[in-house]
Amino acid sequence: MTGAPSPAVSVYADESCLGNGRDGANPGGAGGVIELLHPRTGSLVRRDYWISEPAATNNRMALRSAIEPLRMLSAKGRRYAVVFTSDSRYLVDGMTAWVYDWMARGWKRKGGAIENLELWKALVDAARLHDVRWRWVRGHAGHPQNEYANELAIRAARQQSDSGGAVESGFTEWLRAERARGRLTIEPDPFPAAMNGAGGTLPRGAAGRHQ
Repeated sequence: MTGAPSPAVSVYADESCLGNGRDGANPGGAGGVIELLHPRTGSLVRRDYWISEPAATNNRMALRSAIEPLRMLSAKGRRYAVVFTSDSRYLVDGMTAWVYDWMARGWKRKGGAIENLELWKALVDAARLHDVRWRWVRGHAGHPQNEYANELAIRAARQQSDSGGAVESGFTEWLRAERARGRLTIEPDPFPAAMNGAGGTLPRGAAGRHQ
């Protein structure tokens, strides 16, 4: 890229599906926290988002947990350097490896139909508008931003609620309350998030290989 560097953004997302895999409609939710620096003051700003579906799967909601914030960032008309952190191997492995093979084969895979094909295509389109690095963390391991995203996703699934976009974050108050209960002794990731284990970004044009 040429010109001014892309503004940095960190996104921490998680998904939930109540009764995932059981017979019948299983309500799903996804949520996350977006971190960026205020363009004038340089102070850290956090925004939350969450969505829900009445009948979903964990995998479906993992994809939507990424599509939604990337589209929100695109609505600002700028290209961002995004570190996207999730505990979903399905999402992270898919965006750092699988999609390159699928695109090279015309969105086909050797083992049969691609699960959630339209969502994968939507996510690739959303990710191409930014410089996205995909980062996996272990779930339910006390990582503050990941645990908070998990709470948002579960609440969205239970209440079948939608934030209607990015809203003021409750992360700071939530973390303070958790620590008052003796939980979450790990410090939140600094901004921008560490790049350890992060995979590369998608090319903006035609399908390409992982770099």
